[in-house]
Amino acid sequence: MSLHLYSHPLASFCHKVLIALYENDTPFQAHLVDLGNPDSKADFLDLWPVGKMPVLRDEARGRTVPETSIIVEYLQQHYPGPRALLPADADARLEVRLWDRFFDLYVQTPMQRLVAEEMRGVDEKDPRGAADARATLAVAYAMIERQAERDWICGDAFTLADCAAAPALFYAAIVAPSAPEQTRLRDYYDRLMDRASVRRTLAEARPYFPLFPLRDRIPARFLED
Repeated sequence: MSLHLYSHPLASFCHKVLIALYENDTPFQAHLVDLGNPDSKADFLDLWPVGKMPVLRDEARGRTVPETSIIVEYLQQHYPGPRALLPADADARLEVRLWDRFFDLYVQTPMQRLVAEEMRGVDEKDPRGAADARATLAVAYAMIERQAERDWICGDAFTLADCAAAPALFYAAIVAPSAPEQTRLRDYYDRLMDRASVRRTLAEARPYFPLFPLRDRIPARFLED
């Protein structure tokens, strides 16, 4: 096995790469990183000292590839499958990259801030930071509502941007649900959640949901086989 993915099944950014791998049935060996285990943490830091997951190791090419967007582009360049997650057209590719960054920066990041807020003790709470995160999500939701005119965020094809959107919106919907009138956003979310690669990724995460601080808010449909 040439490709080795170091990740955790509960981590939203890891979901992004898993979805991309499953979209093309790309063979890889999964390695669970447990940062709470000193030996597992030490091994992972030896591979990537920054300590952020996921990381792809390509033994055949002797390359260690961090950062989700870079991993997906690396896979398309060196291990292409039937589904191109970045389009060949230069302008269309820029649009996909834009929305990929959008979901990482303006949905994932504030979502993670709100999850972290839930894990803080009473004396460590950051009400201003939480309010800022909710405000960012509100703006992001409004922009997605305008953008989601077709099946996928950049048009008719499922792309890297949708790989980024699925885990971001899955967790964001738990910590800060969108407004009822944002029907395009809701329909887009439902299409993402029904995607086979996304269902597979969430099914693998299910045994770890008890570790999620807002596990009681996870919709029942994601807790069942």
